[in-house]
Amino acid sequence: VQLQAFGGGLVQTGGYLSLSCAASGRSLSNYAMGWFRQAPGKEREFVAVVSWSDGTTYYENLVKGRFTISRDFAKNSVYLQMKSLKPEDTAVYYCAGSTLWSVYERDYDSWGQGTLLTVSS
Repeated sequence: VQLQAFGGGLVQTGGYLSLSCAASGRSLSNYAMGWFRQAPGKEREFVAVVSWSDGTTYYENLVKGRFTISRDFAKNSVYLQMKSLKPEDTAVYYCAGSTLWSVYERDYDSWGQGTLLTVSS
């Protein structure tokens, strides 16, 4: 599956932004779709995951309550809505697909190109 992420930008602390990830190439019916992020100088880390089939979600603790992951069957897309943004949320955000329900980067075999979110203080 091919993934394309977009929607990043510059936001002030406390602001809101929504990222999108468009999928093409195959059905996502057996996929878990995740968002990961990589801050400057740090390793890529898990953010959130949604089961394409039943909508089950799971979040990394630092974003729980602030970020919402969702999917849209008609648009074959996954979204990450982010509110109450903090400077530490600044990172390149990647969407990814896996046939496993996982929070581990190694289990994801399809990756989008990344989109940059910068949160100013």
